[in-house]
Amino acid sequence: MTVEESGWVGRWSPGIGDPTVAGWVTVIAYAVALFLCLRAYRRCKLFPEAAAERRIWGLLSAGLLALGINKQLDLQTALTEAARGLARQQGWYEGRRPIQAAFVLGVAVLGALTAIWMWRQARKGGPALRHAILGAVVLTAFVVIRAASFHYVDILIGESLVGLRLNVILELGGIGWVAYGASKVSEARRLS
Repeated sequence: MTVEESGWVGRWSPGIGDPTVAGWVTVIAYAVALFLCLRAYRRCKLFPEAAAERRIWGLLSAGLLALGINKQLDLQTALTEAARGLARQQGWYEGRRPIQAAFVLGVAVLGALTAIWMWRQARKGGPALRHAILGAVVLTAFVVIRAASFHYVDILIGESLVGLRLNVILELGGIGWVAYGASKVSEARRLS
């Protein structure tokens, strides 16, 4: 039996996932941070002693690109809908909670291990790189919170603070810290 035959139709369809002003501002912020990280990456290529730092800027660039694309295409909803359809089709939808918890735990562990690895690599990189890693940790926390998508968490991050929803503040704050760090390392490398 196909998903369509079961009567289940997902909510996701290809298109712009967040056509709001905040959504577009966030996508632009991802693009600016990505540009700055790529610039930092290129500058680090000029300094052989900065190989570890260059790897971090490359990883941050890849992460920002993926998150920026996902921001407007809403690919996590497509993944969720596909998993929901599969669970219903195969009859394990009612027992999905442990699988959801394992997925969220896996995302959290992967994020934490990546942050620890980056922090260790950044010891010689200076404060600018640590700022960027702090931003990456905030973005990772944001992704884990969004992946958890528990009802009470969704209500909390949907609350407004100074006219902006908390999830927008978390996401833009993380992007901002990464961009700040990338801009500072670019300046430091230019002065070297």
